[in-house]
Amino acid sequence: MKKENKFYTKIKKFFAGLFKRLLRIRITNPENEPQDKNFVVCCNHTALMDVAAIAIGLKSQIRFMAKKEVFKVPILNWFVKSMGAFPVDRKGGDVGAIKKTIEILKEGNSVGIFPQGTRCPYKNPRETPIKDGIGMVAHRADVGILPVAIKTKKGKLKFFRKTEFIIGEYIPPKKLRFEGTNKEQYEKITHYAFNKVCELLEGESTVL
Repeated sequence: MKKENKFYTKIKKFFAGLFKRLLRIRITNPENEPQDKNFVVCCNHTALMDVAAIAIGLKSQIRFMAKKEVFKVPILNWFVKSMGAFPVDRKGGDVGAIKKTIEILKEGNSVGIFPQGTRCPYKNPRETPIKDGIGMVAHRADVGILPVAIKTKKGKLKFFRKTEFIIGEYIPPKKLRFEGTNKEQYEKITHYAFNKVCELLEGESTVL
């Protein structure tokens, strides 16, 4: 069963206005966000603040993986846990984190994943390697994907730089069923979803 994180709601309400001004965010196509179902957010990754942009840009509460080292810092550990984050070991395939993600999705919550796996500022996303974890969790949890794009003039989210947060069309599970082995399906789902993100970035901007 989906659980509402009251701490997340309070923090978002308190900081949303401030961060929206500092990051100069303009939200495009907010009507594309489903209000009656959970999903996996697929987004390009430019900076640490991308998580804040997603929290501001979407009405749904989004949970994220965070590198396990963050959870070793006492105060930061409490904060990220309160915000619904969960640890992942980025040095290797973290089976536990994948299982946790699927569990969270099956409970009715939404999760945010950056297929690039790490920040790739100032780069063309089409030229960066991507990991197929998003395809795996979407397939195994049988949920759809919401492509979103963080678009800035120089390819990195920064304070006081105009940012367009573009919400693409929701991709339902039935459109994420491809032929092939599980691994082949995971790869095809990931590339299909991330291609939608790239298309959003390459479209004509209403802000920049």
